[in-house]
Amino acid sequence: MDKIQHTTVPTNGINMHVASIGTGPRAILFLHGFPELWYTWRHQLLSLSSLGYRCIAPDLRGYGDTDCPAPAAQYTSLHIVGDLVGLLDGLGIQRVFLVGHDWGAIIAWHFCLFRPDRVKALVNTSVPFTPRHPKASLIAGMRAVFGDDFYMCRFQEVGEAEADFGAVETGKLLAKILTSRNPDPPCLPKHVGFRGIPDLPALPSWLTQQDIDYFASKFDRTGFTGALNYYRAIDLYVNPPPLYFFPSSYASF
Repeated sequence: MDKIQHTTVPTNGINMHVASIGTGPRAILFLHGFPELWYTWRHQLLSLSSLGYRCIAPDLRGYGDTDCPAPAAQYTSLHIVGDLVGLLDGLGIQRVFLVGHDWGAIIAWHFCLFRPDRVKALVNTSVPFTPRHPKASLIAGMRAVFGDDFYMCRFQEVGEAEADFGAVETGKLLAKILTSRNPDPPCLPKHVGFRGIPDLPALPSWLTQQDIDYFASKFDRTGFTGALNYYRAIDLYVNPPPLYFFPSSYASF
């Protein structure tokens, strides 16, 4: 872990924290999910850099040591992909192998759609591609199928999920989220919330207390609003308005 370098790269109007290791022309860009950080990829960074790859894992907008704009409207796919294109420009990298997980996978799908010229190959886990629909709202569809208690619907009201998360010690909350393996749709009545998910008697072998402590140290400092804003902007991913409605902050494109 000590070999991993940490830098801050200005991109697309924000400062982005980047963990990286390795040199050479073959670069891999890792994109984390919710509620995670660059740290998710620590093992892959070390392993693949030892095989000659230049490995790069940022804290995405709103996470960790990267800037966290407050408005949810600044978390569209155009904003996030713009951050990453600017990051590659700042690092002098033309094309990457792109790897995404969870929300990182959603970002990676859009990265490939917007800038296929910057991607050598794509590896995504956990989230399939969802094509845009010209009229439908993803959140409205989720609400119709799963009800108001579906977690994505619960996340829409600014402050509600933050208060729910704040009722639990951050490390315990993250352990609950990261280790929950219920295959049913995650529906959480308001009076139960994430605080009502039972604690595991012990952490699984792939997650240590040291890992939990690292994640918690960052979310204790930043809070969860930046991470939740991805869900609050999700209809702008699946059904974005025409490009000419968007501000000049997409200059990276």
